Amino acid sequence: MSILTAFVETAMHEARYKMLEDGTFFGEIPSCPGVWANEKTLELCRDVLREVLEEWLILKLRDGDLIPTIGGIDLNVITSES
Repeated sequence: MSILTAFVETAMHEARYKMLEDGTFFGEIPSCPGVWANEKTLELCRDVLREVLEEWLILKLRDGDLIPTIGGIDLNVITSES
């Protein structure tokens, strides 16, 4: 499993979901600020949340922003090529 896949999977295990008063589902990953979804079904909410997480991660990596360490996976470590 690649490190990016492991990060996404681990972050998705930390996701929190709740049903809102209007019957929709809200999901978020607290350790990843701004990563949330609100959809009609729990399954759709999970799918959209994963998409949002992946897009958030791409932007963080592109911009060189700090990414939270999740499940011991630290994507902020910079390695140099020999």
